Amino acid sequence: MDWNVLRRGWPLLVAAPLWLAPMAWSQTEPPAPRGLPALGDSGEISLSDERRLGNQIVRTLYRHPDYLDDPVLQGYLQAIWQPLVQSALQRGDMTVDLAERFAWEILISRDRSVNAFALPGGYLGVHLGLIATVTNPDELASVLAHELSHVSQRHIARLIARNNQQAPWVIGAMILGALAANAARNVDIASAAIAGGQAMAIQSQLNFSRDMEREADRIGFGIMTDAGFDGMGFVTMFEKLQAASRLNDDGAFPYLRSHPLTTERMADMLARVPELGTTASNARPGPVSPAYHALMAARARVLSETANERLLSLVASQRQLNGPVQDAQTLGQRYAATLAAARLRDPQGVRDGLRQLQAAMPDDPAAQRAIRWLALETRLMLPRDALTADELDEIRILVQQGLLSGTRAGMLLGAQGSLHLDTDTRAIAIQRLQAWTALNPRDALAWQTLSGVHAAQQQPVPAARAEAEARLAHFDADGALDRLRAAQNMARQARQVDHIELSILDSRVRYAEALLREQHREAR
Repeated sequence: MDWNVLRRGWPLLVAAPLWLAPMAWSQTEPPAPRGLPALGDSGEISLSDERRLGNQIVRTLYRHPDYLDDPVLQGYLQAIWQPLVQSALQRGDMTVDLAERFAWEILISRDRSVNAFALPGGYLGVHLGLIATVTNPDELASVLAHELSHVSQRHIARLIARNNQQAPWVIGAMILGALAANAARNVDIASAAIAGGQAMAIQSQLNFSRDMEREADRIGFGIMTDAGFDGMGFVTMFEKLQAASRLNDDGAFPYLRSHPLTTERMADMLARVPELGTTASNARPGPVSPAYHALMAARARVLSETANERLLSLVASQRQLNGPVQDAQTLGQRYAATLAAARLRDPQGVRDGLRQLQAAMPDDPAAQRAIRWLALETRLMLPRDALTADELDEIRILVQQGLLSGTRAGMLLGAQGSLHLDTDTRAIAIQRLQAWTALNPRDALAWQTLSGVHAAQQQPVPAARAEAEARLAHFDADGALDRLRAAQNMARQARQVDHIELSILDSRVRYAEALLREQHREAR
């Protein structure tokens, strides 16, 4: 199967479950969540098979240029995602076995379109355009809860089982063609990749069924409201999608194509909101504050921009905001302008923006941390000779705060900042990163950052091993083997051979070789 076609664009449809690779499906059916009506069983696909299929898909997505691991945005998404997962578990909408065996990982795409999608094995994708477009965290929670429900109800497994009678390589070729056509907005690409009269049949199976959509709405609504989010977020998100549909969506809302709206779906959500008591729902604070959301939506807008003209426009808008910050929207605008100025290497724009943000520091601790990490991040992005002595001192303080913060964003930014400081600070960064990766071995960015700090400390063997672990975290067994063998050679040639390090490297080489053999078998 030619995976190069897939690398041209992120999946624009939730149809990714239909990516089938040759594998023997298990005959064991997992238990259904308690208290839920079944929409048919999940077929022959076990949890292990579905997770393995998801790993195959994300291995390609990790290498795509649109893939973005931004620790600050990931922290925001986790602030929404984790309450949803806990709510699903407490309600019985997700089994403990499913929670433990699936990845439950959110991948961010730089794409500016409004989209989110579920993949096999508990992987979810979110476009920057969605984060930037939603008005409040409740709307984003409604989308994530809907996608979570698709996974927890095994809708993906049911779709795969429905198509399991066709040859996997035929289905794979058809789906790749459909995805390439959607990414390029060009039906001719699909015609070239999809042969014969089967194309229409496969295209009709790309979307979840109407029953599955309604079930994901119903369960997702219960999950998000029990997690503390306002159920009106579901309604207002539907209203946004409906408005886009009426305006003949021009491709900016691919979510509409994979999750088509119906009058019945909208009426069902509207009917559920009064059951909550709208006044009481709005009165209670949610898991994420409006200020924190405004900052992160602004960040998503800036990170999705590729044109300097748009960044310049954002910086210019900051200079027009002379008065005090009076609302979350203005706070977000100033955050966007400050980050845009840093991307343009504009020291004065960064200074002006940070001064305004710090003068209007919100009460919410999460928003405060976001502004603190922005102060560190933006100064690290500027040329060193453009920084004043006071700013260099502030970098040192923020680096120490980040390394000791206990948050992923703070620790990784602090470790990156340590590269600009002394060896003692870098040694602390190494300790913090080693402790983190021991608990989070699949955090590729943490491993990559650790590799950079080791290299700065003139420690080539640990640097090569950390880089190999980063590649393993993204299922790149071939690349990991290359770095592990390089580390072995360097370790053996050292003046004082570290036999413990060599033993660890030998073990990791055997693991990477076994993973590579498994990947080759699956690709046949």
